[in-house]
Amino acid sequence: MSPDTPALVVSVPDEQLARDLPPLSDGIDVVVWPMDGPPPRERIDIVVPPYMSSFDVRAQLEQVQTRLVQGQSIGYEGVADRLPPGIVFANAASVHETSTAELALALTLAAQRHLPDFVRAQAERRWAPVTAESLADRRVLLIGYGGVGKAIAARLAPFEVELTAVARTGREEDGIAVHGIDELPALLPDAEIVVLALPGGEETHHLIDDAALSALPDGALVVNVGRGSLIDPDALVVHARRGRIRAALDVTEPEPLPADHPLWSLPGVLIAPHVGGASSAMRPRIARLVRTQAERMLRGEPPLNVVIET
Repeated sequence: MSPDTPALVVSVPDEQLARDLPPLSDGIDVVVWPMDGPPPRERIDIVVPPYMSSFDVRAQLEQVQTRLVQGQSIGYEGVADRLPPGIVFANAASVHETSTAELALALTLAAQRHLPDFVRAQAERRWAPVTAESLADRRVLLIGYGGVGKAIAARLAPFEVELTAVARTGREEDGIAVHGIDELPALLPDAEIVVLALPGGEETHHLIDDAALSALPDGALVVNVGRGSLIDPDALVVHARRGRIRAALDVTEPEPLPADHPLWSLPGVLIAPHVGGASSAMRPRIARLVRTQAERMLRGEPPLNVVIET
């Protein structure tokens, strides 16, 4: 390696992320690569693809020598199928948990306190008070107790809810008795609010199906900030149309939700366009994560958050 050759090369998808990066050690070179064309270098040690890119980057990754692909999302289902052999992929754990938890709480409060109705009434200049459902004293079933789930639990604590947490395996954590997913059928009938914070994939596909929705009490609210595939949309339409179940969804199946999908117009359904992590907190946090990965790899340490090794 010549004296002018950087010890570590990092590519980021846009100039903004390059500017956001905190100061880096000598020997780390940052290049901008939107991945819509050939790579600017033969070797790029850390490749950061565009956030929620709508195109497949496999062909671009096959043209470059790389040690790590650093994603900008927490979820990574289906990513392995779009990576060439020999690639190490890290997700963006630590970046989106806070913002996603904020949105979960906002969707829950908006649905409970009828905020969409007030927005519509305001557009009509109509004074329309109601006595709404509280969040306080409600029995909340939190399904998923990873980074996002724990962040949601922390934000629910001041609202004086009766919280029950569920994860893949039962355990005691943070002073909370976390139930196993196998206990879900017995827990659903007592839940007034269900918050979903699980990843997608085969194990969780349509976890909330007709049987699960039927087990919930009348008027229950289902909040989904995990993945759209967690809920059977046909079953949800049936229950929402009957007025039995309400829903507040940041993610849907399919996604984007087609304009003619019945969920758009059903009473008691609130839809956000997959914006859980899309807040002003994201940019500085992804920049800090990229810097941390670069500094660790420069020191010969393994990267954080590795979830796929092809």
